[in-house]
Amino acid sequence: MTDKEILAGRDPAIRVTCMPRDTNAYGDIFGGWLVSIMDNAAGLTAARHSKGRAVTVAMDGMQFLQPVKVGCEVSVYTEIEKVGRTSMIIAVEAWRRERHSEEACKVTQAKFTFVAIDNEGRPRPIKA
Repeated sequence: MTDKEILAGRDPAIRVTCMPRDTNAYGDIFGGWLVSIMDNAAGLTAARHSKGRAVTVAMDGMQFLQPVKVGCEVSVYTEIEKVGRTSMIIAVEAWRRERHSEEACKVTQAKFTFVAIDNEGRPRPIKA
């Protein structure tokens, strides 16, 4: 399966351009910045699905498969894998595309667990 086939018909939760301020000491995009963007994308998906506030409670380990350079476009895709009474697991993939290219490659993936909460910060049921 090609990159285009993988991405066909999928809208990213977030798409951003990597800027110089997002780099580490070696000139590559800082891993923590990428995790933050992925958490933000998963949070948008969680809030929309749960129709309210949802917070990150866990993230599984992740491996960085490819470096990301300044100027690259990063697209983050999310998919809800499991919904419990108050929690949900969201699969997240980050893909990079060089600024003047049509080819994309996956740079990392992780699963984020969110819990829907009420105004007092207590878990609340997710309505189907």
